[in-house]
Amino acid sequence: MTITEVLQFADRLVFAHRGKHLDDIQETVIKGVWQGKTYENIAQECNRSESRIRDVGYQLWKTFSESLGEDINKSNFCSTIERLHIQEKSSICRTNCNFNFGLQTLYQYQKYPQDSQIEDTTKTTFQDLSIAPTINPTYFYGRTKELETLSNYIFHQKTRLMAVLGISGIGKTTLVKRFIDLNIQNFDVVIWRNLKLVKSLNSLMTDLLKKITIQNQNILISDEQLTQLFDLLSRQKSLIVLDDVQNIFISGKIAGQYQKQHTEYQNLFQAVAQTEHQSCLLLISQEKSQEMTTLDRELYPIQNLELEGLDNLAGIEIIQEYKLQDPEDWINLNNMYLGNPLYLQYISTLIKDIFQDSVSQLIAEENLIITEEMKLLFYTSYQRISDVEKQIVLTISNFEKNLSIEDLKKPAHSHQ
Repeated sequence: MTITEVLQFADRLVFAHRGKHLDDIQETVIKGVWQGKTYENIAQECNRSESRIRDVGYQLWKTFSESLGEDINKSNFCSTIERLHIQEKSSICRTNCNFNFGLQTLYQYQKYPQDSQIEDTTKTTFQDLSIAPTINPTYFYGRTKELETLSNYIFHQKTRLMAVLGISGIGKTTLVKRFIDLNIQNFDVVIWRNLKLVKSLNSLMTDLLKKITIQNQNILISDEQLTQLFDLLSRQKSLIVLDDVQNIFISGKIAGQYQKQHTEYQNLFQAVAQTEHQSCLLLISQEKSQEMTTLDRELYPIQNLELEGLDNLAGIEIIQEYKLQDPEDWINLNNMYLGNPLYLQYISTLIKDIFQDSVSQLIAEENLIITEEMKLLFYTSYQRISDVEKQIVLTISNFEKNLSIEDLKKPAHSHQ
């Protein structure tokens, strides 16, 4: 049993019991005890008093004892963890680490047998991309590095919870769909769902499981849904994509805060990250969920891929598709619109309609021209951010030069 597995196990217990993840001192104490060190040695290594380390240890053993229903202390911690690890391999659930879905207990953590000798008669191949966009590879520009990053995260780092993030029009959905088109043969199950019209987690789970198990006509019981889902994620290499995830977050607040009626999704995302399986839940969103900042990446396989604009080479390919003039200004045009593929499409259309295909005429206007389509995107994004963020945006928009954080802290009149 590796130290990472020990820390993951401990983190799940602490979070289930206290609602908080392990902090740095708790991790240090667990590592030290696992390595056979005394409290005095641990205290010296992390520059804390021995009494402080003892207090942290006492609270940990108390939490573990209450969670596991047996007496845990410094002396028997290692042997207890090893015993439970062996029991988990036999699919005997002993951790008492529950994830809650509303008032229902959805899933009690357990590892599924990974023995390749066990014949899996339930394994099937299933794809549902009915609501995913169709991507013509001829019109897919750049993103070679991003495709390689996705492959590395999902196939090599075995990432369980993945987020592709970025502003409207930057190409998040297009990138993910292109990745699927190139790698679909590497998955047993691929499902794409969109949260633009948000449904409850219970409805989503019912939808997913009915689609997958329709041939078996399984009867789905509400409080067993998450167990069935994790059985699928464990036994079959699955990729489940949820697009427009920002719609389950509160608009007008700091990013990633769940709407009250959709907090159940947070439990699902945490469970996906913290539970052993061979699959990936991929979130496409304009906002980062709380799990991506609160969960320790050293303990759990989670990753974010934040998309930036296209490089000049890829941006020019889009402009070329519109057969615009003045190629010497194409790089400037790409930079003006931040390499955003959708912005470039909108502005290229406007150049054809208003400036007779001349990029130089648009640039000669000197002021940045914003199309009506862009204004709608900006307005929608602006309405989602918090009041503090709106104030920052408005302050920055009044200045041509770059502003530092210290500049933003100054009273508004000092910028005059």
